[in-house]
Amino acid sequence: MENLETLIATYLKNCETIKKLDKKTLKAYRIDLTQFNTFMHTYPDFINKSYLNDYISSLHAQFQPKTVKRKIATVKAFYHYLMYEEKLSINPFDKINIKFREPTTLPRTIPESIIETFISTMYKQRALATTKYQSNAILRDITVVELLFATGMRISELCSLKPSDIDFESRNILIYGKGAKERIIQLGNQEVISALILYQETFKKDIEICGYFFVNRLQHKLSDQSVRFMINHYAELAGISQHITPHMFRHSFATLLLEQDVDIRYIQRMLGHS
Repeated sequence: MENLETLIATYLKNCETIKKLDKKTLKAYRIDLTQFNTFMHTYPDFINKSYLNDYISSLHAQFQPKTVKRKIATVKAFYHYLMYEEKLSINPFDKINIKFREPTTLPRTIPESIIETFISTMYKQRALATTKYQSNAILRDITVVELLFATGMRISELCSLKPSDIDFESRNILIYGKGAKERIIQLGNQEVISALILYQETFKKDIEICGYFFVNRLQHKLSDQSVRFMINHYAELAGISQHITPHMFRHSFATLLLEQDVDIRYIQRMLGHS
């Protein structure tokens, strides 16, 4: 049988070329499996149930339950692949109890009043802009935040939007989510649509050069990190003490729909959940 390191390398290649997993997932898989391989260097057999239990115990000693669950899931998926490719005749995970209690934590959301303060601060900053460049940059920031809250899309999905993904006539946005899954979200908020149209008209040349809808000052695709930095910047200007992340806009979007008695299955589809 091939050694563990070789099998892991083949599996990761399969995840990249056949499964078409996104870069962030691949990075997490690579980190988790490299850690697993390093641990198994001192053990003679990586399919021994006892050794795997030792590895799981070591994870619990180092990481929080949520991280442990993810790392175990990565290794379990790897062994499932080995079984599928007939590299193994027995899956040792079939006889390992990996269930454990996780502390229940509710997703963090942003109170509606804080969202209103946040967005109004952005509009005020644009009104106070002293140059056209500054005004345009704030317009882009406003459009990003309005769209995040109006659709609940992931920050990576927003940054990957292309001009052709937005249909202003039908008011639909085509989103490419995790695992190459596509979904369509309809925009019902006229203010958001107006912001998108104004942004597109203002940045038309930059968008054509870049190929992506949201662009930075270098006419390159707007990055996830830039959006995080931008949100922190306006939260500070607004005097908001609560730490706000792009993902919290997603949770707030879902919570608002739940409060309006929208069917949870519909919300799941809008968020791109299975």
